[in-house]
Formats: sequence, structure tokens, C-alpha cells
Amino acid sequence: MSLANGYSINTAPSDRKEDEEPLVGPEPVPPQCCSARLNLAVLMFLGFAVVYCLRVNLSVAMVAMVNSTEPKPGPNASVFHACPLPSGLDNASDPYQQPGVPQYRWDSKAQGWLLGAFFFGYLCTQIPGGYLAGRFGGSLFLGLGVLGTAALTLLTPLAAQMGIRWLFALRALEGLGEAVTYPAMMAMWARWAPPLERSRLTTLSGSGGNFGAFVALPLTGFICQTLSWPAVFYLCGGVGCAWAVLWFICVSDDPRTHRRISAEERDYIVKSIGPQGTKHGWKVPLLSMATSIPLWAIIVTQMCANWSYYTLLTTLPSYMNTILHFDLKSNGFLSALPYLGAWLFSMLSGVLADRLIEMKVFSVTTVRKMFTLAGLLPPAGLLVAAGYAGCSHILTVVFLTLSSTVGGLSAAGVFINQIDIAPRYAGFLLGITNTFGTIPGVLAPIVAGYLTQDQTLTGWRNVFWVAAGISVCGSVVYTIFGSGRIQQWAIDEEESEEADKRKRSRSVAGNL
Repeated sequence: MSLANGYSINTAPSDRKEDEEPLVGPEPVPPQCCSARLNLAVLMFLGFAVVYCLRVNLSVAMVAMVNSTEPKPGPNASVFHACPLPSGLDNASDPYQQPGVPQYRWDSKAQGWLLGAFFFGYLCTQIPGGYLAGRFGGSLFLGLGVLGTAALTLLTPLAAQMGIRWLFALRALEGLGEAVTYPAMMAMWARWAPPLERSRLTTLSGSGGNFGAFVALPLTGFICQTLSWPAVFYLCGGVGCAWAVLWFICVSDDPRTHRRISAEERDYIVKSIGPQGTKHGWKVPLLSMATSIPLWAIIVTQMCANWSYYTLLTTLPSYMNTILHFDLKSNGFLSALPYLGAWLFSMLSGVLADRLIEMKVFSVTTVRKMFTLAGLLPPAGLLVAAGYAGCSHILTVVFLTLSSTVGGLSAAGVFINQIDIAPRYAGFLLGITNTFGTIPGVLAPIVAGYLTQDQTLTGWRNVFWVAAGISVCGSVVYTIFGSGRIQQWAIDEEESEEADKRKRSRSVAGNL
């Protein structure tokens, strides 16, 4: 929206502090209900729900894919269980074996590598995907990313039959395709999200990931037991392809080119975002980005936060199965509970953060730090508590659910901070930060596999301690070095000249 002094929210004068910048203008705000920007957020929400279905289905399906009865112990050997088996559960038989459905002899280390394979590919295309999305628009890259991943998911049963190396390569290729989706989302919101609605729109669309995990984990367990594990990949892949068709029909990169947006909403979005809502050129200020302390604070903190997230995302079903001995249906549902809470809290955090900024209760920097701290420190303590819950099913599920639920608050903190410090380059920056943030996705399941080779409570307790300690380190870094101000390198020469003119005009007016 145009403000009374003639500049938009995103063209911050260089001589004013963040807390002094006007955030609310006199023009009325078009309602969000049934608006083009809300429809875009809902469609993104569904898209990222599909993305996470494609990402996590292997975590639960792995329980059914692995032949748990082999290798068989020798006649004088005994099988150790960290927690007692439920009555009636005979370890000599595999409850997930179905006639004609193949199973594989993969040990915990092999499973760890397969669960981490996705993230090897996920590391490679986020930065180029973010750059191209910021240059050409994000809708094409988001749609193709989901479509490509869904098509490859259909080939999972075939790759598993061909061998573990083929399955590893396929999962890595899926990561290559899916990596562009989040940078493309941020590039689109740089053009679509008015500054006073950034938190709620971005967290609504991004929370589809938690919702997708919540739906996919129990649904995968149900399909594995009622149909077969290959059906999981056929169904998830088919849904992903259908969503991609809907996406290409309905979306537009820019509100100026949207076919069904009202003139009132289009003008509101364009004026409120200002020149930062335009695409960036071929050149980007790489050196300035590389030396930006606020950007490095985002990178380090996301890496630390993601370690806990990916630890639970990839290994929780195995923990529920091997330690607590839940059946596959219960395993999927209980593994999903943490993501239901995270989904609800992430959406709530976005609304609350926008409200605090709009009412000028706190600065953008303070709001981002508050939600980051709230989303990292308490969950770390709850994660450690889960490790000491022992064989108590109720306490373990409660602590893990509360940990992920409260962790959802960080969605309105560090995870959307890129669009605060450099709106024009938000997609490219998210590609950078998410690339670093994906490293835990590669390492966490592998480290967990090595720590839990003996499948003891002590081994899993160490997994939770490592994740909690890394989260605490991230919260400290962001508290000290994080920022919510637009960085000088993110403002082009034309904007700088306009800011200087406004500064001189205010100086003249003050002398009169």
C-alpha cells in the first residue's frame, strides 16, 4: 500500500530505524477471504502436503519393506529387546509379510543411508532453483519440482527390486527435483505477499509440509498393512501428478498477470510491496551476501533446527517399531502426532507474528528472535525428556509430540527471515539457506543409524541429546546475530536514490 509520505513498506529510508518505519497506510486492505493471494497460499499448502507425502513415505514403508526375521539368530543366541514385547507378538514371524510382496535384508546402517539419500540430491538444486525462480518466476519451478518427484516416486518399487544402489540413486533424483520447491515458493511470495501479511501467508503455505507428514505417516502404515508397501508409492505419486496439473492451470507468477484477481487486490499488493516485488537481474550481490552476518545467522540456525526435525522425520517410525514395538498402523499414527501439533502452531505463529508487527508491539527483528527462541529451546528440553521416558509409551509420545508442536513456532521466526532482509532475493537466499539446512537431512539419519546399531535405549537417548544440543547452539547464534531489517546490499541504486531524495526533502521541510 502507498503510505502517506509516498513510499511503500519495503522501501525503508536509510536514516530511520526499523521500529520507526511506518507500517500502516491510510488505504483500506482488501479482505483475504476468497482473495487471489489466499487461494495461492491454500494451493501451495496442498502442494507442500504432497511434497512431504513423497518425502516421508519411505520412512514408514521401510518397516514393511525390511525382512525383520532375517538374519535368524543361531541356536544358542538370544534376541535382545530394549523394551519388552507386547503380549502375543512373536518375533519369529514378520507381521508385515504379504504373499507376493518382496522384502529386503537391509541392516540399520543401510536403512540410514537410504533414508538420507533423498537429501544428497536435495542439496544440489536449491541454489540454482532459487536463482532462476527469482529471475523468471517461481510457478514453473514449483510445479515441475512436484511433478518430477511424483513421477519418480512411481518407480520406487521397481528400483527396490533392482537393488539398494538403484533405490539410493532414485531417492537422490527425487531430492534433485523437490529441492526447487521451497525457493520457488519464497520467490513467489516476494511478489505476492504484502509485508503486513508475510508471516501468515508464508507460514500457511509452508505448513503444508507438517500437514503432509501428519497425513502421510498414518496413511502409509494403513496402506502397507491393508494393501502392500508398493501401493504407497503408486498412490502418492499419482496424487502428486494430479496436483501439478491443477497448479499449472490456476497460478500466475505475478499479481499483475493473474487472470482472476480483482483490480483492488492487485493494486494493494503491488503498491504495498513496492520495487522489491520485481524480479532481480542476472547479477546478484554474491560478495555482500557471503559477508552478511544476518544471512549467516539464518544459515547456522536453520541447520541446527533442521537436525532435530530431520532426526524425527526419518527415524521416528523406526524408533516406534524397534524400541516401543508399535504395530505399523499405530506406528504411523503416533509418528504423525508431532506434525499435527507443529502444523497448528506454525499457522498460529504466523498470525500472531503479523499482529505484533502491525500493532508495532515489537520490531520485526524482535518478533523473529522471539519465535525462533520459543521454537528451539523448549523443544530441545522435551526431546531430551523423551529419551529418558524409557519404555513408557505414553510419556514418550507426549514428549515427542510436545517437542514438535512447540517447535512449530519457529515457522514465524528464522524460517521466513530471508524475505525480511532481502525481499527481491528471497528465493535465492532461501535456496542458499535451505541448501545448508539440508545437510542435517543427510547426516542425521546416518548418525542415528550408527548410534543405534544395537537398538538400545542408551543409543536412542544419545540421538536425542545430540539433536537437543545442536538446537540450543542455533538459538544462541540467532539471538546474537539475527536481524529483520532490509540489508543495504538488497536495495538497488534506484531505490537508494529515492531514499536520498526523501531524506533531503524531510531535511528541507524540517528547516522551514
